[in-house]
Order: sequence, then C-alpha cells, then structure tokens
Amino acid sequence: MTSTLAILVALGAAAIVALAEWIHGRRIARVARLAFGASGRAARWTTLVAPARAIAAGLAVWGLLFLASYDPVEIDRAPAKIASNHLLLLLDVSPSMQIKDAGSPETKISRAARAGEVVQGVLDRLDMERTRITIVAFYTKALPIVQDTFDKEVVRNALDGLPMHAAFESGPTDLQKGLDKAYEIARVWPADSATLLIVTDGDVTATRATPTPASVADTIVVGLGDPNKGMSVNGHSSRQDAMALRQVAARLGGIYHDGNRRHIPSEIVAGLTMVAPRVGGAWSERDLAMFAMALGCSTLGLLGPVLLFFGRPHSFTQARAAIASGAVVQTHS
Repeated sequence: MTSTLAILVALGAAAIVALAEWIHGRRIARVARLAFGASGRAARWTTLVAPARAIAAGLAVWGLLFLASYDPVEIDRAPAKIASNHLLLLLDVSPSMQIKDAGSPETKISRAARAGEVVQGVLDRLDMERTRITIVAFYTKALPIVQDTFDKEVVRNALDGLPMHAAFESGPTDLQKGLDKAYEIARVWPADSATLLIVTDGDVTATRATPTPASVADTIVVGLGDPNKGMSVNGHSSRQDAMALRQVAARLGGIYHDGNRRHIPSEIVAGLTMVAPRVGGAWSERDLAMFAMALGCSTLGLLGPVLLFFGRPHSFTQARAAIASGAVVQTHS
C-alpha cells in the first residue's frame, strides 16, 4: 500500500468516526438531564472527546497501514547518483554452509539460510538512499556476485540459501582469497565509507595479515553453525570454529558475533557508517507511524474509562454523593 493510499484510508476512517460521534451526540442529548443533572451538560473537557476520537482513529489507521506495508529495504526516493556508504558482504558459499544446524533448537535451518536472515537484519536498518551493496562469494576462489547495487530484490536473491558452491571447483574454503577480492574492490572507495561484513562458519583455511583499505571503517565477522557439535560434509567434520573467527576478527581490527541464533545486536548496527542517520533528531516515516499508532490506539483505549470516571460535571457528582450519604444516614436513623 502506498503512503498516499494509507493517508486517504486514514482520513476516511477519521471521517466515519466523526460522523458516528455526531450521531452519538444527538442521541445523548435526549437523555442528557438524566445523565448529567439539571444542566444537561457533561464536564467541559468532554467537548474535546469527539474530535480527539476522530483524530486518534485516523492516526491509528495510518500508522497500522503504513507499518503493515512498510518494507525497510525499499526506498521511496531515488538513490543518490554517488554513494556515500558501502556495505561489502563477504559470503561463504562452501558446501558446509548447507548443513542444517543453525537457528533455534526447535527449527534448524541451513547455515546459508541463517546467513540470509542475519544479513537481512542489517539491511533493514540501512540508509538505502546513499548506500550501495557489494557481495563477494568465496569458496575455493572468490567471485563478486553483486556489485554496487541498491536493489533489494537483487540482494535478497543472492541471500536465498542456494547452493552456490556448484559454481566453484571443489577444495578447501579459502577465506584469504575472499578478503583479497573484497579489499581489491574496496580500495577505490572513499576513506571510512564502508563496512565489511564477513559471514562464514569458520571452516576455512588460515588467513594472513593483510593491510585493510582506508575505505573500510568497520569489520564484523559473523559465525554460523553449531560451535559445539560437528556435522559431516565432504568426508570431514564441520562445525563453527568460533576461536578461529575471533582471531580473524582481531587480525582485521573488527568484532566477532555468533549469528547462529541471534541477530547482530542493535548497538553494533547503530554504530555502522551507513545506518540511516538521525541528524538533529529527525524522525523517519517509520518512527512517525509507530508514534501515530501508539498515540491513536492509546487515546481510543483510554477515553472510555476516563469518560466513565470524570465525564460528569463536578456539581452533579457532588449532588449524587450528598444524596447517597443522606440516604445512608436516613436508613441508619
């Protein structure tokens, strides 16, 4: 649903609620003296209830519709011609990535499928207007499969867990060749403009110390697969080598994260160079939609109880209390 359509539906909902409040007000007027005493009027503040309900309904409907159709990777504005940020994804596509020992204990999925989920969690929080994504797949060698794209569908297709190792010759997984290819691509980018995200199960050959290009500001090494129990593949046991991945992360000046069950923490993603900025506290449409939904729903939910306890005029409430206490006194006398 487009943003314009969501606004039109929200305005329609607000109009319907306003009409219902008007009809409700006419019906209340017939029994106003019974409900509110001789004056026939409720507390003064209740004149705001009808417009408040209409506005709250409109806000709630717009917020819910926007969030229901919101795609965090899709961008509404045309991407900038010159990218200021880059996400460089170094993706392990070796046969061991097809082992199903990742995810929750109840539902095991392949390491490749889990890689797609973890990376998607990062993509959801990127400023896609100014960020380009490059994916380098590595096994026995390294091949760039996506380069400088902002197209969410292209990225999703590359992360769907397909056995891409069929495009490579069989052999040991060579992370070093992947790093060399990734750094070759990153050297032409501006300084401190890129994040290197390495996603692997750690079943790789040793790496050597390689100078990191000036363009790479952040490096995250994500480990996948069960770190405790190995699974057989190609005649050997494969498990996530967490110790080796920690060493790789330290050698590259980055951090290691076990992505087998958990997404990359928000505090880590928030510090990346290409995360959508909050300059001057500006709110995104998603933030506004969440606020509108919370404000609208809470207003609609609370107005009823507030009217029940505070809707009658104070004089009428006091008179009722006096009559009730008098009746009690008369009964006891």
